[in-house]
Amino acid sequence: MVTRFNRRKFLVYGSATLGTSMLLKACGGSSTTSDSGSAGDDTTTASGDGETVKVGILHSLSGTMAISETTVVDAEQLAIKEINAAGGVLGKQIEAVVEDGASDWPTFAEKAEKLIDQDKVSVVFGCWTSASRKAVLPVFESKDHMLWYPLQYEGQECSKNVFYSGATPNQQIEPAVDWLLENKSKDFFLVGSDYVFPRTANTIIKEQLKAKGGNTVGEDYLPLGNTEVTPIITKIKAALPSGGVIFNSLNGDSNVAFFKQLQGAGMGPDQYPVMSVSIAEEEVRQIGSEFLKGHLAAWNYFMTVESPENEKWVSDFKAEFGEDRVTNDPMEAAYIMVYLWKQAVEKAGSFDIPAVRTATYGQELAAPEGPVTVNTNHHLSKTVRLGEVRDDGMFDIIWTSEGTVAPQPWNQFVPDTKGFACDWSDPAKGEKYKI
Repeated sequence: MVTRFNRRKFLVYGSATLGTSMLLKACGGSSTTSDSGSAGDDTTTASGDGETVKVGILHSLSGTMAISETTVVDAEQLAIKEINAAGGVLGKQIEAVVEDGASDWPTFAEKAEKLIDQDKVSVVFGCWTSASRKAVLPVFESKDHMLWYPLQYEGQECSKNVFYSGATPNQQIEPAVDWLLENKSKDFFLVGSDYVFPRTANTIIKEQLKAKGGNTVGEDYLPLGNTEVTPIITKIKAALPSGGVIFNSLNGDSNVAFFKQLQGAGMGPDQYPVMSVSIAEEEVRQIGSEFLKGHLAAWNYFMTVESPENEKWVSDFKAEFGEDRVTNDPMEAAYIMVYLWKQAVEKAGSFDIPAVRTATYGQELAAPEGPVTVNTNHHLSKTVRLGEVRDDGMFDIIWTSEGTVAPQPWNQFVPDTKGFACDWSDPAKGEKYKI
């Protein structure tokens, strides 16, 4: 049975606001927020004993990734506020313990340990970059705990201890490459931030281009937070003198400099269309639509999706945080993962992590992006969309998949993982098995 969001009045109180996020950012520390409990309340354990159940929120509220991650915290806090207003989970109010990963991967690991060992949270919602996820993964696996991760990512991973509510490459990157080959150019220059997601994503793209008659004419990377983009733009122009596709997996502040200098070099979207997989409505708002108009992005959700569920969510988000605010794919994936966890807890009748894990399989939701289903490989079936930036900073949706696309954690273009799948409902299969 698909669960739909019902309209409800929200309680008016001072939590889950952008101001809270910015306060956390300014302090560079952590904070515990709750609808029904004080900070540091010790009456709650990971099993949900007491009047509240604690959950962890772990994102970058400072550093280069704060441009993207503070808004994800807002979305998670809104979901928690709604759930609490409707009676909570198993009769308990959710108390969110918020920690700042500070765009620093060792800090993410330290904060994950704190949330599990000291705060006794029942689940953690967190991370953005794959580097931060990889940093916390050993913590969750060694403690057999549960992380919900809201970002599209490079795949090539399928952990028993993580549920991934963002896209796998076959739900974002691969359809984008196919569309670009058919509609734009066969020549691709790959640019990304220098960490695991862009490098693995580009490995997949190169294999896909090789299989489908495309050309990788260049590839370059910037350290996260680096804004020295002129050398890369010079290389792109040299490799694509007559134009071609720029496939962009830069993250964080680097995108600001990249798009401004790209325009300054006279490299517009008519000749040099940029397809981004980490640029969404919030980043467009902060960079400026005048620098991004006509460029492209691949996601499962855009704010312009036409559905009653999305209309309601956008309206409710603006009512909570301000009419000038926008929604985007990572925020939506973060928002719905809180609801999916809630549904699993209620099906399990317990906060016990192994029971909740099993109860998560098959959970369905009529989400703002459209229907989603949790697969036994811990990823979601999702609709794929491509969008083009317009004057107002929103995206015109220019392509949509026919129905939902099943996730493939192990990539089918990369020789080392072709023919493999994941299924945690079957102990004989688990993380990786040959199809």
